[in-house]
Amino acid sequence: MNITVLALDSVFDTGLAAVLDAFTTANELAPMLETPQPSFRVTLAGVRPTVRSAQGMQVPVVPLAQAPVPDLVILPAIGHKMPAPLEAALATPEIADAADVLRSWAGQGVRIAAACIGTFVLAESGLLDGEEATTTRWLTPMFRQRYPQVRLDAQRMVVASGQFVTAGAALSHLDMSLSLIRQASPELAAMVARYLVVDTRPAQSAYVISDHLAHADPLVAAFDRWVRQHLAQGFSLEAAAAALATSKRTLARRLQEVLGKTPVNHVQDLRIERAVHLLKASGQNIDRIAEQVGYRDGVTLQTLLRRKLGKGLREIRN
Repeated sequence: MNITVLALDSVFDTGLAAVLDAFTTANELAPMLETPQPSFRVTLAGVRPTVRSAQGMQVPVVPLAQAPVPDLVILPAIGHKMPAPLEAALATPEIADAADVLRSWAGQGVRIAAACIGTFVLAESGLLDGEEATTTRWLTPMFRQRYPQVRLDAQRMVVASGQFVTAGAALSHLDMSLSLIRQASPELAAMVARYLVVDTRPAQSAYVISDHLAHADPLVAAFDRWVRQHLAQGFSLEAAAAALATSKRTLARRLQEVLGKTPVNHVQDLRIERAVHLLKASGQNIDRIAEQVGYRDGVTLQTLLRRKLGKGLREIRN
């Protein structure tokens, strides 16, 4: 399988390394398995002849014209983590040229995968319009506002939709790479995961950074603060709207526009975030923690934690 890893200027060092290491490791481990395994021929290419990483390292790319026709293209993140620098980066000619190249590849049936902030570059091409996708959680409001035609599910770590695969935040580069290897050989992907000591992380919920999301909008930020101050109490949308001098409808609409979820869902996420912190940082039992985050008993909280975090709950409690 021919894979082109498209490195753009200021490529995120960790993401690029994770992708390259995953496929290199797969090739190295393949002979250890009894059955014949796929071979991954990876070419590191650039839209521009000279590429430097976000940490200033020169990336040895080859021109796209010299790269073999790809079966799969992987787009690692670019190293702009905050909205203003990212918006400026997305307006550069290099991103426009990359979008043209991606559209051309997609028209030839090439599969395209992007991780973290690389999902913004893929979305700039318009190829994700109408498709399901995920992205890095702290930039969800920006993604929703900039690409309203994309069916965004920022809870999930990796989303496959048609010929496209998208992955969440920084280290999801590895999750995405393993999912791509798994499509070719589940057995090989399992061995690579064991060798690299990678645990299953189907959701980003355990790594939520609510402040980044909430602060994108003043009303949402105020609601976020109010909820945190009243976390142990039963939630009332009417009381929240009255405290913030707005209507229930306006508050619900703004939460949906900025965070892509209802007020109740956001309250639940904040409760889970606080509960996870208490599980890690205190010796309190689940019933005591439930009281502090607004649930009557530990059974309800534990059910929600299992639903949201899956196997990650066991790791938190251990």
